[in-house]
Amino acid sequence: MRTFGWLTVVRLGCVQASLGAVVVLTTSTLNRVMVVELGLPALLPGILVALHYVVQLLRPRMGHGSDLGQRRTPWIVGGMTVLAAGGVGAAAATAWMSSHVTAGIVAALLAFALIGVGVSAAGTSLLVLLAQRVPPERRAAAATIVWLMMIAGFAVTAGVAGSLLDPYSPARLVGVTAAVSAAALLVTCLAMHGVEGSPAERPASAAAPSAEPTWFFAALAEVWAEPEARRFTVFVFISMLAYSAQDLILEPFAGTALGFTPGESTRLSGVQHGGVLLGMIAAALAGGRRFGSLRAWQIGGCLLSALALLGLVAAGMLGPAWPFKLNVFVLGAANGAFSIAAIAAMMKLAGEGRSARAGVRMGMWGAAQAIAFGLGGLAGTAASDLARIVIGSPAMAYAAVFAGEAVLFVAAAVLAVKVGRAAASARQPAPTPPPMSLTAGTPGMEAR
Repeated sequence: MRTFGWLTVVRLGCVQASLGAVVVLTTSTLNRVMVVELGLPALLPGILVALHYVVQLLRPRMGHGSDLGQRRTPWIVGGMTVLAAGGVGAAAATAWMSSHVTAGIVAALLAFALIGVGVSAAGTSLLVLLAQRVPPERRAAAATIVWLMMIAGFAVTAGVAGSLLDPYSPARLVGVTAAVSAAALLVTCLAMHGVEGSPAERPASAAAPSAEPTWFFAALAEVWAEPEARRFTVFVFISMLAYSAQDLILEPFAGTALGFTPGESTRLSGVQHGGVLLGMIAAALAGGRRFGSLRAWQIGGCLLSALALLGLVAAGMLGPAWPFKLNVFVLGAANGAFSIAAIAAMMKLAGEGRSARAGVRMGMWGAAQAIAFGLGGLAGTAASDLARIVIGSPAMAYAAVFAGEAVLFVAAAVLAVKVGRAAASARQPAPTPPPMSLTAGTPGMEAR
């Protein structure tokens, strides 16, 4: 099987960047248009974004489909096609809301469902392809490259599309979204051309028809029965729930507890993402075990995230006296380190188990992550509102939520320890059975 070099990893990173380019328009730009330009309730884009996460429960099914054919390219290109169609449809539905609100909302529900389907098909198969073809010592670095390119896709698309959307009009919105979606699809097709190579260069499991059951629920039950895969699914859900729950409440907390202006609180995002970038690079260097194993970075990142969140609790108590910006930077670095280490572990574990179920495993973990992200923002904001009613102090209400997230990160670290121990036990050779007695036939008794 031909392994991927760095150039091929960059090509796959272009696919991930294209995926991010379409998603960022639909989850942020259209969000703003609905609320600001159209004056619709903020709940509407919240529901639509949540819908695209819920649809990603299909990820295991998408992964199973790519397992059956053992070719990932059709699922990646096909998923990007569906995603591009959903992105254009979402923009058209948003434009339609300006004249026919109900019809536009119904169309938007369908479009965001398509976005979820496209992300599920393309994103799952892309990760499986990386997991199968990137050597173990390069996986953390490969994951970092791909994710940084996705972030770059976010940034470039937001900047370019933002400049092209002014002055705003519904037709301009649809045109810009269609152009970005078409460019993303074209880049994907070019990047994926010939990546998997000839049948001889594909994984050995693709050389012959699989003897495994082809019924999806049988395959899913088989994977769920694997203790390590099940534990890692729970780890992904808990850690990503803690990771995402602070997204929507960090800036309001800065304004409420520390008196930050809107501009100052917005700049916090840059501080945090700078920390994320540093953490990702540090975890990528760990891929060669020069600065510790990936398992150590995974566990340490979760524990450091918990400590950083407890620091935010202290900020709520001490106010401006606390080094808040440094605290936010450390939180970002810890988040970046554990997330890249977790993705690299995901890529490693995807090909392990009793059968060739890499797509189902990756889909199961991707679904857990999507649902955690969908619930995280909702849970964080709802918990802060509830805590404010119970506690009374807005600053301490946010601090209570941060403390709860810290507990989740500690629980995730405990799960990561268990997953690592189970993996180490599975790799140990089975003990040699004692010799059989040649005289009496009694196990364990040597012939005399």
